[in-house]
Formats: sequence, structure tokens, C-alpha cells
Amino acid sequence: MTITTDLDHWADRIRSGDVRSISRAITAVENNSPESEPILRSLFPHTGKAHLAGITGAPGTGKSTLVDRLAAHYRKQNESVGIIAVDPSSPFTGGAILGDRIRMQGHATDSGIFIRSMATRGFLGGLSRATADAALVLEAAGKDRLLIETVGVGQDEVDIMRLADCTLVVLVPGLGDEVQALKAGIMEIADIFVLNKADREGADRFEQQLKAMLSLSPERDGWRPPVLRTVATESKGIAELAKTMDAYRDHLDRTGQRQARKIANWKQRLLDLLEARLMNRIVTNGIGEQGLESLAAEIAARKKDPYAAVTDLLARAGIC
Repeated sequence: MTITTDLDHWADRIRSGDVRSISRAITAVENNSPESEPILRSLFPHTGKAHLAGITGAPGTGKSTLVDRLAAHYRKQNESVGIIAVDPSSPFTGGAILGDRIRMQGHATDSGIFIRSMATRGFLGGLSRATADAALVLEAAGKDRLLIETVGVGQDEVDIMRLADCTLVVLVPGLGDEVQALKAGIMEIADIFVLNKADREGADRFEQQLKAMLSLSPERDGWRPPVLRTVATESKGIAELAKTMDAYRDHLDRTGQRQARKIANWKQRLLDLLEARLMNRIVTNGIGEQGLESLAAEIAARKKDPYAAVTDLLARAGIC
């Protein structure tokens, strides 16, 4: 078969939900393989229908268990689910250390759920660089719901807001979150706050503090982030959480904010893609890795200033 025929066959297999073809595509995306862009371009027209929820928060808040129970809830509603769990990178292999496939083994035999762990590979902001493209693959595969669990790195973990239709910030009483609630950053990206492990001592006081803080903040486009209590290990509060997520989706559709957010998100994605493409062109075609290191050495020795160096690099790549 020709390359085009192979690509069409591969795309068709992904759209039919073939697990092996989906896995192969996400691996290509993660590794930035030559075939990753052609397959994404082929799949893109078949995306845009899934509802994407981002689940973020500090380590130890029970994000994985929450994702697991949300997935089970959606499966009971006969909705297909794609899960991307972004984990820390192994310093030896570069792969995901934790591997949420292990933590979500209850879904291993369910063909309606696809679970993929992805390594951050040093990328800050709580997401793997390839996460957004992997989400496109799962959308094209016909998943109704996408759940993306971020790595749990702390307050700078805000990139998920640019990708998700709905962002859940998961908190628990007793982990210093009372202080976190007073800080900027991750606390400002929540569409819904989830107070997990709400059976712990101090949950009532923490909820009151959080609601008091939220009452001082203005509504965002007519929506004030609610605080929902869950005990994910016992599936308590999961149905109410799913209902509230749907209510937020309806709110976005009703106010036109969903489309506005998508436009803003794609504007940022375009800038990210341009940056990556330009960097690749400059380094690969303009100077190469060894040349870049030599140039950096010259700058470090003050033999050349970085501003002139950048101008030279752009000129070598034919950009200016």
C-alpha cells in the first residue's frame, strides 16, 4: 500500500476505536515521530465533540481515585471515556513513573474506556507537551468524555485551564490547603472545587473558609465556582459532581463562553505550534545542536552577546 493508503487505514482504525491503533498514534505523538503530524491532520476534522475535563491539585488529594470513579459513573451512563494521566518522568527511561493503568485496573477489560499514562518529560505546568495532541486522537476515536489528570506539581499547574472545557481543582483538608486557598495561581483556575476525602476531620471548617474566600471574588462570566464534597474511595458525591460539570457545560453553551474559550485556547495552541516549529527550523536547519552549544559557550565567555546571536540564528534559518 502507498503511504497515503496506510495513513487512511490507520486513521480509519483509530476512528473505529481500535485500541492498538490509538496507542500507536499516541506513542507517535509523544515521540514526535515523523508520522505524528500527518495522522493528526487526518484526524482533526473528526474532533471537537468530546467534553474534556481537567483534574488538577496537589499530590495526595486523591485525583486518580476521583478520575477512576468519574469514569465508572460515565460508563454507567453508557458514555465512552478516554483518560490521560500525566505522571512524573523516569530519570532513566523518560517514561511515566507511576502508570495509572495500575491504579485503574478495574477498567482494564472495559472496551469503552481507554487509559494512557504520559510522562511530563521535563515539561512544566502539570502537562506533557503531547497531551493536547493525544486528546485529539481520543476525540477522533469517538470518546464522549475525556478526563485529563495532571501531574500534581503545585501552584504553577495551570496549563490544563487552556485545554479543558471544565477544570476541577481537588483539595483535601489537613494538607495545608487552608493556606493554598489564600494564594494565587492554581486556586484561580477552578471551574469547580472538589473537597475530596471530606470525611476527614476539619472538612467542615475548610469548606467554610474556602466558600468565604470565594464569596469575596467576583463571578466569572456569571459563574461562581461551587465547592463539592466527595469521598472518592466510597464513590460518595461523584454523581453530584458529574451533574455539576454538566451544569457548567450548559452555562458555557448558554452564554457563548465555550466557543470564546475554544478560540482563545486555539490561539495559544497556534503560538505554541509556531514556537516549536520555528525552534526546530532554527536548531535543525540553522545551526544544529553542536553549533548551538558552541554559540552558547561564546556567549558564556562574553565573546558574543545573546541578542546579536539570536539575530544571526534567525538570519541563518531564513526567517529575517
